[in-house]
Amino acid sequence: MSWYDDRPWMDRYDESTRSVGEIPARTALDMFSAAVESAPDGPAIRYLGGTLDYREVDELSDGVAAYLAENGFAKGDRLAIYLQNIPQFVLALLGTWKAGGVVVPLNPMYRDELSHILTDAGVTAIVCSENAWADRVAERAAAAGVRIALTASELDIQTSDDARVFGGVTRARAEGVPDLLEVARARAGADVPDPGLVPDGIALVSYTSGTSGVPKGATNTHRNLTVNSSILRLYESKPAGSPIFALAPLFHITGMVCQLLTAIDLASPLILAYRFDAGVVLDALERERPVFMVGPSTAYMALMAHPDFSGERFASLEAVMSGGAPLPPAIVERFRELTGKYIRNGYGLTETSAPCVVVPPNLEAPVDPSSGTLAIGLPLPSAVIRIVGEDGHDLDALEVGEIAVDGPMVVPAYWNKPDATAQSLPGGRLLTGDVGFMDAQGWVYVVDRKKDMINASGFKVWPREVEDVLYRHPAVREAAVVGEPDSYRGETVAAFVSLRPGQTVETDDLVDYCRERLASYKAPRRVVIVDELPKTASGKILRREMRRSTPA
Repeated sequence: MSWYDDRPWMDRYDESTRSVGEIPARTALDMFSAAVESAPDGPAIRYLGGTLDYREVDELSDGVAAYLAENGFAKGDRLAIYLQNIPQFVLALLGTWKAGGVVVPLNPMYRDELSHILTDAGVTAIVCSENAWADRVAERAAAAGVRIALTASELDIQTSDDARVFGGVTRARAEGVPDLLEVARARAGADVPDPGLVPDGIALVSYTSGTSGVPKGATNTHRNLTVNSSILRLYESKPAGSPIFALAPLFHITGMVCQLLTAIDLASPLILAYRFDAGVVLDALERERPVFMVGPSTAYMALMAHPDFSGERFASLEAVMSGGAPLPPAIVERFRELTGKYIRNGYGLTETSAPCVVVPPNLEAPVDPSSGTLAIGLPLPSAVIRIVGEDGHDLDALEVGEIAVDGPMVVPAYWNKPDATAQSLPGGRLLTGDVGFMDAQGWVYVVDRKKDMINASGFKVWPREVEDVLYRHPAVREAAVVGEPDSYRGETVAAFVSLRPGQTVETDDLVDYCRERLASYKAPRRVVIVDELPKTASGKILRREMRRSTPA
């Protein structure tokens, strides 16, 4: 028994938070059914002037499930969702679960990454935007053996005439590929058999880059998701029907749990705005009057920098939270000065089904006096956070080591990767790979990466993946990719390359080359051409030497 097991952080909570008991086991569909029963005519989704109530979402997602079943989608099959924050994302998610399937959420910026994930997850069906289908999905889906495809238009349901929102997007119906909303409407309210979901069954396979550099699928169970969304609902003490703004993308575990599922648990409207545009978000906040919002610190920086920013637009918000990227104390103070709202920090991973550490509603995070680092919060009442040494033993307060997480939000395994599961999830405890410390009161601080992972605006980037792309360029001889400090993104990607004899290339051309083959946040923002990269005696490139040469 160690001091972590005594959970000293509980003394920092107020009485209502300490009294939060064990969350009952249930599935995400149980949660949704309860919302439909309690508020059938209440708004479930608000999307740029358009609205779907809970009864409509229920009937349309029945239609999606019926279509999938008609086309051979079976219990346990995987469906990939490759969409921005649009209503069809929610319909595809619920429809898949109603068909007994598992959802694979995909970042719509992925390109070459699609091939690996579709194949690794054994995806049977995919839902993507009309424009993405012909541009980058069709060929990769066929190669991966995907049998069922549906497309969706971001122009449906909404009524906005704001040219900033869609940036010239037009309808682009793909021949022979059905539209998800059309098939859902044609079968709305279909009699869908009980899919037989159980709390410990897999709800999502959420891909995250791990210490091997190869994206791994975390198997988020229904219990993982519903426990965390329910604890957040109880934690925030918001009344039913409280509007939640989707600042974070729904494909990300933060958007999935802290926004979408928490809204369902409250039978509340989820406010969607397609994708992040600071001006569009500011207008939506003023128009929709949400009470809760969570997103990366970079989003708050962009909002404050926009010419239309004003504190009045945030007046309705009762809780503003940040997670996924480092939150500088100066940003917290500036945001409070301009809006009167305090940004509460939080911490979680895909493997913890979003938050496991959060600043409680009644407190403010302290700043470590030696490093100037803002605490990420206190462990949730349902979690036990500990700091462990290289030998796996618990460390004392203020000692620096790896952050480890125990609790009902921790995934049981990685998809089809027993070795990675044994390494990162020994005995059900998650070894996060993040380095930090805890003070005697239970405040947790993150101080560094354990490995070479780059965290750019909350998105994780594995250097080897970028290097592999650079090596495919005919002019590149060697490449080393590192993270360098960035006041806006936390970290940004920098690449150092040497060229083949007789070859020349512009650094901007190398950046463009990567952007064509990777999600944009993975592409280097700075490329430096050098004569020779430093190496060990065995020939291994020394990334740490490159990191020392990046600007502080």
